Amino acid sequence: MEKDNIAVGLDIGTTKIVAMIGKKNEYGKLEILGIGKSKSLGVARGVVNNITQTIQSIQQAIAEAENNSGYKIKDVVVGIAGQHIRSIQHTDYISRSNPEEVIGENDIQLLIDQVNKLAMLPGEEIIHVLPQEFKIDGQSEIKEPIGMYGGRLESSFHVVVGQASSIRNVGRCIQSSGIELSGLTLEPLASADAVLSQEEKEAGVALIDIGGGTTDLAIFKDGIIRHTAVIPFGGNVITDDIKEGCSIIEKQAELLKIKFGSAWPGENKDNEIVSIPGLRGREPKEISLKNLSKIIHARVVEIVEQVFAEIKAYGHEDPRKKLIAGIVLTGGGAQLKHIKQLVEYITGMDTRIGYPNEHLAGNSGEEISSPLFATAVGLVMNSIENSSQSAVRLELVNEQPKVVYKNVPPPVQRYEVEENYVEKVETIEEEREVVSQKASREESTENKIRRSFFDRYVDKIKEFLDNAE
Repeated sequence: MEKDNIAVGLDIGTTKIVAMIGKKNEYGKLEILGIGKSKSLGVARGVVNNITQTIQSIQQAIAEAENNSGYKIKDVVVGIAGQHIRSIQHTDYISRSNPEEVIGENDIQLLIDQVNKLAMLPGEEIIHVLPQEFKIDGQSEIKEPIGMYGGRLESSFHVVVGQASSIRNVGRCIQSSGIELSGLTLEPLASADAVLSQEEKEAGVALIDIGGGTTDLAIFKDGIIRHTAVIPFGGNVITDDIKEGCSIIEKQAELLKIKFGSAWPGENKDNEIVSIPGLRGREPKEISLKNLSKIIHARVVEIVEQVFAEIKAYGHEDPRKKLIAGIVLTGGGAQLKHIKQLVEYITGMDTRIGYPNEHLAGNSGEEISSPLFATAVGLVMNSIENSSQSAVRLELVNEQPKVVYKNVPPPVQRYEVEENYVEKVETIEEEREVVSQKASREESTENKIRRSFFDRYVDKIKEFLDNAE
């Protein structure tokens, strides 16, 4: 029987850490076996700033995922984001020694390895080298060069670069949590795998993943990744503004944003008011929903305008670079009321909310299909592509045979030997019976001894009295 390829993705976000275990079912869909969530305490804007707290949060999420699934996690594919991420366009080529041989995987790998040796700024490291379009002996716009003839193989690349220390800190947290790091994936690429269709990637689409600490952007055109960016603002700045603007604590601000928040201020009437319990001994606070949505609106506009500036930098106004499929919003921030309408208003582009349910099996829960888990689902899909066995069943971790005692006590086997009396004892109850029989025999023997002594004593008294007469 073929072994299931169990894949694990770990999304280390600013507000939450998600560990997700999954496998592909017989229909090629992703079946989620277990999920673990924990509050992210040591991460700010996608970058680890407290190793100890991050390790604790990762261990908590991993333990919950293991308990839910019955699998022991060995290694994970981790998403990486943060303001230190940048992308560059680069073109490189190789001259093949024998043009009469067809181009194979080795030639493309040789070209990618050559790009990986590029000199970066001090403290930077290449995360991804993504080939875009190939040229063979001057013939351009070749998407699949394998199997073709040619002497000079050239390609344009999308190179994703990050800070080496931040990448190493993530690796350190993973290994200190007792698991191995099997791969790093840029978070917007993982989210894109989870929520975008191939048709959208062909037509041209911008994916905007609004997370807690960062907003990630990935632009696709003709099925090829064209541009990526990480903007260091997310849902947390909205929460902070609500906290300052309404003079309430962060927990209350987050709840207000989720329950009553709207990105469109014209919707709420002036007389709509929500009451917030005051801190110990203080009067409750009354907050106008119109003011609340004005605060949220101002911050969301700022985030969307920064993302739109990146889309303009890609050159979407050029007819050849036009994004026909528009914008797809995902991440926790995409759940904000009326955000779709606001993004359409600012950018003038068609917009939809991206749910990862297209790739999920039909029996997946409603919670997993939320935009909140788009990155985690994408990371599991990425782990499946690596074909690594990232988790094993808990009962296979220790294959030593165990004696499991349920409510029935184990059989006791003893032998009691007395006066040619032998009995094999099978159970506790029978043993008790034997013990009681032995006790009654001992008692009767003792009684016999006592009676014989008493009888002899009585006989002696009788003899004495007879002699006295």
